[in-house]
Amino acid sequence: MSDTKTAGTGALDIKSIGVIGAGQMGSGIAHVSALAGYDVRISDQDEERLGDALKTIGANMARQVAREKITEADKTAALARISTSTSLEAFRDCDVVVESVTEDEELKKEIFRELCPILKPEAIVCSNTSSISITRLASITDRPGRFMGMHFMNPVPLMQLVELIRGIATEEETFQAIKGLTLKLGKTPAMAEDFPAFIVNRILLPMINEAVYTLYEGVGSVEAIDTSMKLGAHHPMGPLELADFIGLDTCLAVMSVLYEGLADSKYRPCPLLVKYVEAGWLGRKAGRGFYDYSGDKPVPTR
Repeated sequence: MSDTKTAGTGALDIKSIGVIGAGQMGSGIAHVSALAGYDVRISDQDEERLGDALKTIGANMARQVAREKITEADKTAALARISTSTSLEAFRDCDVVVESVTEDEELKKEIFRELCPILKPEAIVCSNTSSISITRLASITDRPGRFMGMHFMNPVPLMQLVELIRGIATEEETFQAIKGLTLKLGKTPAMAEDFPAFIVNRILLPMINEAVYTLYEGVGSVEAIDTSMKLGAHHPMGPLELADFIGLDTCLAVMSVLYEGLADSKYRPCPLLVKYVEAGWLGRKAGRGFYDYSGDKPVPTR
């Protein structure tokens, strides 16, 4: 792996990356950043989650070693570059900070209000939001010109794409620096305009929502719907299986952003999706969603 640590041009010299949130996405962002040679700091309020994140990163890198994607030396060096903290103070001298917490606009804004006064003036802030307006998030910070969207796909170490979204105030230098960083992480950037849910989720989530409607209306069972899309459309995962993988709360959050932002009834979240989220049936992470994951093999819940 390359130990080159710079990205972008001019005065921007990215050497350290902060990641806010030690969940699945945050862990993945830290993973690829450390392998690319950057010093990485992960922050989360939950100490146990930080420990779990380090274990997950180590296990995923071990799989890459086993598949000969990286060497044991790459893994050891990358893990040594990662540190954790329960405080945002850890980002005081970071060059780029990527926020990757729950898809909750008020929570994200609260974090940015606390984060920005800590950062050095030239630091760039990115949000891994999958649907929320970058312009709106940037507006509450002290650096809207140095703020943009950097939407990774899940699972981050495996998925090639990163959507790059400029807010109305994002400076060209900021965009070029993050585009350069994306390439150095071994990812392919796709430029998206700042519209609700951007590109991938604007197309993907309505399909998932329609699959839930198909189940809700009794057109097909969970198994029939997923089998039909896997064998009939050559999708690697059925839409309900994919919803469970993404998290039904995240699916609902994105559909709500689309519905509220575009004011079109075709984006109305399916009542069954709402009911599952209200029940706490959030998918794989909760052990139950459209499938029950408590046994050796997932079993449809309807």
